[in-house]
Amino acid sequence: MAADGPEPGSWTGVAAMAEAWREALSAFEDLRCEADEYRALDDERVLVLMRFRGRGKTSGLEVGEIQMKGANLFHLRDRKVTRLVTYWDRERTFADLGLEE
Repeated sequence: MAADGPEPGSWTGVAAMAEAWREALSAFEDLRCEADEYRALDDERVLVLMRFRGRGKTSGLEVGEIQMKGANLFHLRDRKVTRLVTYWDRERTFADLGLEE
């Protein structure tokens, strides 16, 4: 699930998720995510705070210049990811989860 960003939505299954990511990432050149922090929220959820770096294909704008900070929320069961919620906006992450930065 993408809670926000260029293409918010929900997808089920690996193939659907791969296609959604392929479309979202196609707008960027050399997009990278770097983890800033890992937070275990409870026995089933891990929050990974991250920042994005790269360049927009059309604009040529460096993503790092606009300080894109987001997060991934992993839901786990039996050591496997059962749900992934991606956030391009870290503030929205904290608001949705009722957490403080």
